[in-house]
Parts: sequence; structure tokens; C-alpha cells
Amino acid sequence: MRRTPTHHRPLHHARTTTPLTVIGGGFAGLTAAITAAEAGAKVTVYEAHHTLGGRARTAEGPYRTNEGPHALYSGGPHWTWLTQRNLIAPLAPLPPLEAARLRLHHRGALRRTPPFGMLRLLRPRRTGQRAPIDADFLTWATEQAGEEAARAAAHYAAVALYHHDPGSLSAAFVQERLRRATKLPPEAHYPRGGWASVVDRMAARAWNLGVRMEALSRVDSLDTDGRAHGPVIVATSLPRRPPPVEGRLADLAERPTALVDLAVRTRRGDAFAVSDLDAPGWIERFTAQDRTLAPVGEQLIQGQFPIGPQESRADGVTRAERLLDLAFPGWRDRVTWQHEATASGRTGAVDPPGTSWRDRPAVDRGDGVYLAGDQVAAPGVLSEVSFNSALAAVSLALGRRPKDTLDLKHA
Repeated sequence: MRRTPTHHRPLHHARTTTPLTVIGGGFAGLTAAITAAEAGAKVTVYEAHHTLGGRARTAEGPYRTNEGPHALYSGGPHWTWLTQRNLIAPLAPLPPLEAARLRLHHRGALRRTPPFGMLRLLRPRRTGQRAPIDADFLTWATEQAGEEAARAAAHYAAVALYHHDPGSLSAAFVQERLRRATKLPPEAHYPRGGWASVVDRMAARAWNLGVRMEALSRVDSLDTDGRAHGPVIVATSLPRRPPPVEGRLADLAERPTALVDLAVRTRRGDAFAVSDLDAPGWIERFTAQDRTLAPVGEQLIQGQFPIGPQESRADGVTRAERLLDLAFPGWRDRVTWQHEATASGRTGAVDPPGTSWRDRPAVDRGDGVYLAGDQVAAPGVLSEVSFNSALAAVSLALGRRPKDTLDLKHA
């Protein structure tokens, strides 16, 4: 496990006698471990891999890729929590000229502006139209702005969903993510060096608080393993979490995504990012804001293309290459490194029509077992769900009332 020095002094709390086990050393697991240790619990973290981070890992080597495009949203509660503890590494600001190079793929061509009707959906506060929970986004948005704008907006929202059909999800759910993804000034920020810099600081914070961290320690059973002591917070991917998840939610969360990473020799005029409005997909040049992610003279590009039920990874890669042809002329002759992968279970929390975050798997599973992660019954966008569920899990595990009034019992 990486351990880096930190100059932030641990907070002082009256110690409790509660031992607490955290299974999983990703963002949710580390949040839970730090919060519990600050409250005085004796915490042990078991991580199956040799490094911490989970989905927030950053690859080592000359090309520092995340597992798909990543950003840290400043509008959520985890931003304040991380900032107060000095856990957000120096940020890599996006130069204004680069920000102006966002392109939208619509009707087979790259454009600078979205369809006019889509603007009505991007600024719901101005129109006063709050999307309903019971309707799917495509149906509701078509009534507001027409089918073309509705499909374009749904596909744009895919950057915050990793989902192949955002239009089929709850209108309220998609509208919130669309608003956050298009807010001005932008909420998306980029830790310099990738998400590993945040993970390293969190690990150091946990270490300084006395958290015991066991790498290469997979825990497959809470009943027979024998390593768990006291309450257990399970912060790993849902397929391995007990008890099983309801089929409808699990099926929605398990659609795969094609990930395309490549490095190309630098060339003026390359786009910063491309959102596919004709189908769900996103490509981003991460060295536009952080030159440390690739060797000098090279640009690091990452893309995510959700795969539908009748598609393969090859189909997703083909869509990515079409966008690359438009946004990065001559990229095939400039490639210095390339990697393709299929990511499963990256969708995180998704809400079908008629459901909200309260209908996801509950934090409290009974018998001293609590869930934390991005598919759990807690509000927020992307990693904010992991953060909120981790805090709720710690509060419940230590016998304290969560700070909010959320219904965190079995949904």
C-alpha cells in the first residue's frame, strides 16, 4: 500500500472501545475508516489488492490513467470534508483556452453548441420545470424540449452515469446529474497526478489515526473468515456484498462499459473533450489540465463508451475511434501507447422510473453489517454516494444517529 507523509494533525476525540472492520480500501472504505478512527474506534481495513483506491486507483508508470474518466465534483459534501482535512491534493486547473475546446458530436459532426432545445433542459431552474421521479427522462424531456433535444441531453448525461441508456432512467435522477455536469462555473475538478494523489493522502490520514490496513487480504465470508471484529462495513463491489441485491437494481448496475486509453504525440488544435450526443460516450484529453499524466510531448486521452445489451466491447471501441477521427486528426499515426478494457459494475447508483436513492440496497443490513459504496441507499452524484453512505454506515455502526435525517434502515 502507498503511504505518503502528511502534515495534517489527527483530530482528538475521546476514544471508544468499539473495534470496527472495514472490508475494502477504496474511496468509501477509506472515508469510513477515517471517520470511525476520528471518533475513537479501533479500525482495521482489509483490502484484496496490493494497493488502495478501488475504482479511484491511478495506474503507475509513464501514463497515469484512471479507470475511466474521473473528476472530483466540488458541489458535494465530500469536497468540504476532504478540504477540511487537507486531503485534496493540489488541483490541476483547466486553462480557459482548453475549456473552449469542448466539442459536441451531433448528427455525425462536431459542433460547439448543443441543439437549441437542449438548453432548456440544462437550466431547469430558469424554466421552473422539475423533473418527476415516476417518468423516464426521455419521455419527460421530449415533452419539454422535443425528442432530438431530449436524446441529446440524455446522452450527454452518460458521462456521469456509465450507463448505456440514460433516457430510460428516472427523469429526476438524470436531470440532477445533467445539471451538475453542465453547471457554470464547472464543478468538475482534477487532482494533480490523478485520483491516486487523493487516495495517498487519505491513506496517510488513516495511518496517522492508527488505522490498521491489511493489503492482499480478501475477505469472502463474514461468517467463517474470523478476521472481522465488532461491526463490519462492507465497502466492496455489490456482487460480493451480502445479502444479494434485488435483481432489477443489480441488472441495471451491471452493464459493461468500454474503456479506451491512449497517448498521442502532441498536436495543436486537438479537442479538450468530446461528448457524443448521438449515443452515450465521452472522450477527454486529461493532459489538457495536468501535464504530469504523460511524458513530455505526449497527450493522454481517456474515453468511456457504455455498451448496450446487443453490443460488444468492439462496438464501443469502434464508436470511440469515430470520435477520435473527428476530434484528433491523424491520431492513428501519432499513437505512442494504447489500452482497451471492459469495465463492469462501474455504473454505480441508478434509479429506474418510480424509484429514488431510498430504494437502493440499504446501509443497515442487520446483525452489525453495513454497506458503503456508490450503489447504496444514500444521496449524491458518483463518489458522493460512496461518501454519504460511508458516513452513515459509521454513525450506525458506532450507535450514533446520522447527522442527517435520512431513512437508512432496510429499504
